[in-house]
Amino acid sequence: MNAEVKGTTLPTLQVTLDPGELVISTHGDLAWMTANMQMSQSLSSGGQKGLMAGLKRVVGGGGLFVTRYEAQGGTGQVTFAAKLPGRIFPVEIGAGNAYLVHRHGWLCGTAGVVPSVGLQQSFRGGLWGGDGFVLEKLEGEGTAWVELSGEITTYDLASGQTILAHPGHVGVFEQSVSFQITRVPGIANKLFGGDGYHLVALTGPGKVWLQSMPIVMLARALEPYIGGAPAADAAAGGVTGGLLGDILGRNV
Repeated sequence: MNAEVKGTTLPTLQVTLDPGELVISTHGDLAWMTANMQMSQSLSSGGQKGLMAGLKRVVGGGGLFVTRYEAQGGTGQVTFAAKLPGRIFPVEIGAGNAYLVHRHGWLCGTAGVVPSVGLQQSFRGGLWGGDGFVLEKLEGEGTAWVELSGEITTYDLASGQTILAHPGHVGVFEQSVSFQITRVPGIANKLFGGDGYHLVALTGPGKVWLQSMPIVMLARALEPYIGGAPAADAAAGGVTGGLLGDILGRNV
């Protein structure tokens, strides 16, 4: 298998596979592929099977099924494209080395990668309110490629070192980094109401990737020029009811 990121502002990921090799992705991320690539749908990935595994992917921002791309009868090629100007890069996943990614940030991975859900607190709280923060968790074993939007800034946080970030700007971080929603008092916010402004507190040790152009912020910036209903504010970065915002956002 050979994977190559091509382009600059709007990159693509070109994966070349030998016969029998495969990559997995969420449905809809395909850009193009050679004719000998076989596509199939599966509920399982990286040894995780069953409906519950699929539901965890859905909550994390993926699909109920994963799409498998496998080369047949010779070398094949499949290409995935960035949705917005930004960057595509790989992360290596192994035992005790999982990553948490913003919802919809996972592009594809090798067969041993397990996309799931990462929650800051209880499953119920992350879905339906409180101070929940819904992310996509990539675990298992293999290589995963993620997509972040805009310019990327990285921080290597020491143990106990904390950085506060707007939820939409949180791109990727290592599992060793703890995270929770925190409220900065004194700033009114139309997204959450009440008497505080909500930020994500990321505390080391571990590496953090932040993105400069979240999709929800881009949509909000364009809103005055295109009219229509307000953007799905409740789904900003997957904060406080991100899944519910995805379901209802078009009707808000």
